[in-house]
Amino acid sequence: MEQEEEVVAAAAREDEDSQLIYRIERPVYNETLIQAQLLKRKEDTTTNCQKLAEKFQCSSEKAKAAALSFMPILSWLPSYPVKKYLFSDVVSGLSTGVVQLPQGLAYAMLAAVPPVYGLYSSFYPVLLYTFFGTSRHISVGTFAVISLMIGGVAVREAPDSMFMNINATGSNASDAINVELRDKSRVQVAVMVTTHPGQPPIVLGLLRFGFVAIYLTEPLVRGFTTAASMHVVISQLKYLLGVETQRYSGFLSAIYSVKAVLSRITSTNIATFLLGLGCIIFLYVIKILNERFKKKLPIPIPGEIIVVIVSTGISYGLSLSKEYKVHVVGNIPTGLRPPAAPNISLLPNLVTDSFAIAIVGFSMDVLLAKIFALKHGYSVDGNQELIALGLCNFISSFFQTFAVTCSMSRSLVQESTGGKTQIAGLLASLLVLVVVVAVGFVFEPLPQTALAAIIMVNLIGMFKQFRDIPSLWRTSKIELAIWVIAFIASVLLGLDYGLLVAVTFAILTVIYRTQSPKTSILGHVANTGLYCDVDEYEEVNAAEYEGIKIFHSNSSIYFANSDLYVNSLKEKVAVCLSVWKQTETLLWGKYQEVSLLVFSLSWLQMKVCSCSLFTLQLKLQQFSENVSTFVISAFLCVQITKSKEYILTLLCELKVYPVSKHRVGNIPSLSQS
Repeated sequence: MEQEEEVVAAAAREDEDSQLIYRIERPVYNETLIQAQLLKRKEDTTTNCQKLAEKFQCSSEKAKAAALSFMPILSWLPSYPVKKYLFSDVVSGLSTGVVQLPQGLAYAMLAAVPPVYGLYSSFYPVLLYTFFGTSRHISVGTFAVISLMIGGVAVREAPDSMFMNINATGSNASDAINVELRDKSRVQVAVMVTTHPGQPPIVLGLLRFGFVAIYLTEPLVRGFTTAASMHVVISQLKYLLGVETQRYSGFLSAIYSVKAVLSRITSTNIATFLLGLGCIIFLYVIKILNERFKKKLPIPIPGEIIVVIVSTGISYGLSLSKEYKVHVVGNIPTGLRPPAAPNISLLPNLVTDSFAIAIVGFSMDVLLAKIFALKHGYSVDGNQELIALGLCNFISSFFQTFAVTCSMSRSLVQESTGGKTQIAGLLASLLVLVVVVAVGFVFEPLPQTALAAIIMVNLIGMFKQFRDIPSLWRTSKIELAIWVIAFIASVLLGLDYGLLVAVTFAILTVIYRTQSPKTSILGHVANTGLYCDVDEYEEVNAAEYEGIKIFHSNSSIYFANSDLYVNSLKEKVAVCLSVWKQTETLLWGKYQEVSLLVFSLSWLQMKVCSCSLFTLQLKLQQFSENVSTFVISAFLCVQITKSKEYILTLLCELKVYPVSKHRVGNIPSLSQS
């Protein structure tokens, strides 16, 4: 075929309204002419086996790239600007460590393990993330939501009823429980539930499955973490009031926990409550001051460590534990524990919980890492974050830690105090190490109510996520539904089943969106080459061509929405097809006489089966003899199969024209119609 020359005449000038005018003239093309003129690139004939063999070929460059990717510290540490970054990282590391220390002690209570294990979990994972992580600002370590999920599993697998002292004579409920044996069993559960979730992320990261994070939408994560925060606050009420209640997990656990606390509220320990309330007020005031004067303060006021030191001093000086029955942290062993293998026999009962914990941990890690990366102009690797978090949990679990992820409050401290790299995280972990090795015993008189106050105040930021509801109501009802479902399901069903329900609902919304294509009838805007929805603009409605229907869809067509698509076509266009005319005249009423039907399918992406189904429907359901059919500006994504030529033939017969930005009058025979 003789090549046609395209004639383009473009003129730009400013008119009275300072608008630019652009004119273009060229022949009208259809799919056949385009396919004849364009020279396709040669298809890659490399087989999958050859591609796989190339992946496994090793060279010095590939080995170096793999090492730098697996351990990012090797790429940035050699060029670390000591004079520029070191001072900021030292200040940030010490500030973060001061916050990490009390949070480690507090979140161990949520995990239902002795406080020292929170310190272990604040040291080993942070140290490992320095070597394997890609974010410069997040602070890895204990996190309230993850700790609460672990605590729920530990209480379920090792309840108090399994460790009752038969010969107990004390009036206190705790006297009837073998606390030492119970804590040992719960530590084993926490370690095992940490060992297992460390493995799937490593494998998925190596297989480059980091893209799965996109399915954990922000409304889902924020709704879930808000619900988890409610669970955390409810679980801390008994420590704040100083009452003994059973710890619940699973369905309606939040309601049962509140009921249990209210039933014992007359037994409130006044000294415990007053001390806890004072800590809450002090921490809240400090938080407000830090936010209001953050530009003037060189570093945030370390309210948590002040509370820990002061409350420990008061408890020790006044003998609160003996004189007023205030519950304290108790024994904190000095030094690190030797590595030990987890109890594999516990694994069958923990698989589901492990995956839920892994999902929540990874989603929080990637979400915060991307926020800080966007703010400071660098990128994070989702695949490497999977590997890093998996290694942090898996390796650390052999040293008696429980699962960790990044903490929003500590990450904000690390970033706001000038942290530039994970050297800050390394220094924070070393500060925790000093406490574990040398001065851990100092915190033995620390009241548990002070730790409960620290946990509650740190969750204020989480409860601010309720502000998402009005904004989502204005912007996206579907995302609002995801947020609400994630919140309600997690509050009522527990965090594990709540997360499952939330993820399932989020996936269903994706299916719903793709199954419900947005369609419209386009009309010509007078004196322009533009076409808009006639239902949205009054000016457009008057300019719609008489006897012509331009049907537009911005959705992909596939097997699940093809019927809805055709139904929308019938409703919007109301063309009198021979089949419709016989069966649906009464339903649709009198049809407008239409002589030309134009399909504007700018984002038509159809699989072979769907494409053939759609085109065959159009072929079988013949339009009336006076109706011509065009498809304009269709970007076809058809799979390469034996039937490809057949599909293209059908489309060519339907007259595919890539001319949506030009006047409908440019379509052949339209000017005569």
